[in-house]
Amino acid sequence: MTADMLPPLFFSTLLHAKTSTLDPTAKALATLGAICEKDAKLNAILSAPTLSPEDKSAIVSELVKQAGGNTATVKNFLETLAANNRLGLLQGVCNKFNQIVAASRGEVEMIVTSAQPLDSKTLAKLETAVSKSSHVGAGKKLKVTNEVNSDIIGGLIVEVGDRTIDLSVSARIAKMNKLLTDSL
Repeated sequence: MTADMLPPLFFSTLLHAKTSTLDPTAKALATLGAICEKDAKLNAILSAPTLSPEDKSAIVSELVKQAGGNTATVKNFLETLAANNRLGLLQGVCNKFNQIVAASRGEVEMIVTSAQPLDSKTLAKLETAVSKSSHVGAGKKLKVTNEVNSDIIGGLIVEVGDRTIDLSVSARIAKMNKLLTDSL
């Protein structure tokens, strides 16, 4: 079972909760997702099917502390995952929840991959250009992230939602190599 398979009712229930609990819950789940992403050993522990109820309780209380507060919603959520032996899904659930919260706020994620870090002026120009395109939609806010990947050699790879524009040098070299090998 993956995070995609969790009932949509779970996410919609959290999103329809009072606004006063939504922001702290989203922040706590983002923190938990980041912790899971950084620590591979934690993911292995959370996925272990042989955890005793005492171990699960200790893990839940530590995760609640790490989440930055004792929010009842997050505690109940973690206890439910633990009771159903689904703590291994925590990272995926946190990522999906953050995507849903961002969508409900009208945010669209834009990831710009470059060979070297881009300055804020260049990112602002890209954000302005992409926000005017039809891929973003009216009234939506762009959330821009710059990732660095030296393997692309130069150029940019821009991902907006589910669309990707690959203007990297490595992609052009790959196309030329394919043309050369196909013609021989």
